[in-house]
Amino acid sequence: MNKSDNAYKTIGEVAKILTQKSDKKNFPTHTIRFWEKEFKQIKPIILKNRRYYNQKQVELVKLINFLLKDKGLKINGVKKILKKNIKSLDDYNSDSLETSYKKEILKIKSKKILDKINKLKKNG
Repeated sequence: MNKSDNAYKTIGEVAKILTQKSDKKNFPTHTIRFWEKEFKQIKPIILKNRRYYNQKQVELVKLINFLLKDKGLKINGVKKILKKNIKSLDDYNSDSLETSYKKEILKIKSKKILDKINKLKKNG
């Protein structure tokens, strides 16, 4: 049984989401905890020493990962973007960062749907 997209996620579940995106073996949870210290916008609920992230927080972590890893920005650059709530900073391809991020999200969702369709075709 899968959790609802709106359900709170543990730090391990957030790391798994980032692993799927990055195609790495395992996204390190310590990186997410480090980002919590660097980016004040990341505020998980902590209950009994466990972190729980709502969907807005998960999206924020995914955006930070995208800006740092895919776009090659430094932490200070990402902080400035988040602080000023910049949504259309053009990169060298003259696509906005937000547009590139949205394209990446659509690509991931499309792949999941295609995988499900192929699985259904195989089994039924």
